[in-house]
Amino acid sequence: MKFVDYYAVLGISPDADDKAVKVAYKKLARKYHPDVSKEPQAEDKFKEIAEAYEVIHNKEERTKYDELRRHQQNRARQQQGHYGGNNASSQSNYQQSDPQTDQEFSDFINSMFGGAGGFDRSGQSRSNAARAQKGQDVEIEFPIFLEETLVDTVKPVEFMLPQRDRSGRVTEIKKSLKVKIPAGSVNGERIRLKGQGGLGSANGQNGDLYLQISLVPHPLFDVEGHNLNIVVPLAPWEAALGTKLNLPTLTGKIQLTIPSNSQSGQRLRIKGKGLMSKKAKGDLFAVLKIVNPTSVDDTSKKLWEELAKKAHFDPRNNWSKP
Repeated sequence: MKFVDYYAVLGISPDADDKAVKVAYKKLARKYHPDVSKEPQAEDKFKEIAEAYEVIHNKEERTKYDELRRHQQNRARQQQGHYGGNNASSQSNYQQSDPQTDQEFSDFINSMFGGAGGFDRSGQSRSNAARAQKGQDVEIEFPIFLEETLVDTVKPVEFMLPQRDRSGRVTEIKKSLKVKIPAGSVNGERIRLKGQGGLGSANGQNGDLYLQISLVPHPLFDVEGHNLNIVVPLAPWEAALGTKLNLPTLTGKIQLTIPSNSQSGQRLRIKGKGLMSKKAKGDLFAVLKIVNPTSVDDTSKKLWEELAKKAHFDPRNNWSKP
């Protein structure tokens, strides 16, 4: 697996803080989310963006990745010097293929998204027992979209499974399964697939495969338990006068009525439009946010000035006076 610069994928600098990481992810997710994007290969691009976000927004994994990235840059500089400094062609060829960096990156990704617990990088078992022994359990992170939690969903899963041959040599094989994810699955939930883990030795039982559910961050909705929040931008006049608008939900758009005299931060509840639980459905909350125009022409400015004179409204009238 070739090394991937996740900062370049998200379009951020390596010193970007968590807020900048989240903003960058949401911007790209809106562009490439398979439900709304018309970009070519949007689903593959979105998966790459989601993978980059999962690594970079996780403090512990980001630290590991940054060290690996520094090693990759050092090797690139060394290789560039070896080929004569500014030889762009040689440097390009090196960056396209560096077996050591690619292998370390592959190990890192497997450990986070699809590695087998209980095996070191060489694949050697940590147990010395020679008799019948149950195979090693395998646990992998399994990302799913919010929409996929609303109904029972069958999804493919691929992972690398260590396997010891008769000579005792350990290799890795790719295993593919189709897995049923029950409706109402939540972030962090573990699904056990009996016998789908490492091979047992001396007629021992196979280990189990555990899928740890990881909800892919959505470009529009924030998760709060089984409820969802969506920010609804409103023009000042829409908030003052009230309006009707088409509100996105996980199952399609619905019409939402915004009452007059609405305020920023006000929450409107849409019952039953959240995530599934084992017993019921959560709710969707529309969080109102008043947004002013970024530019005002002369005509609009006069209207604002006229409104300011006639409205007799002081938003700071509750401040204590000296």
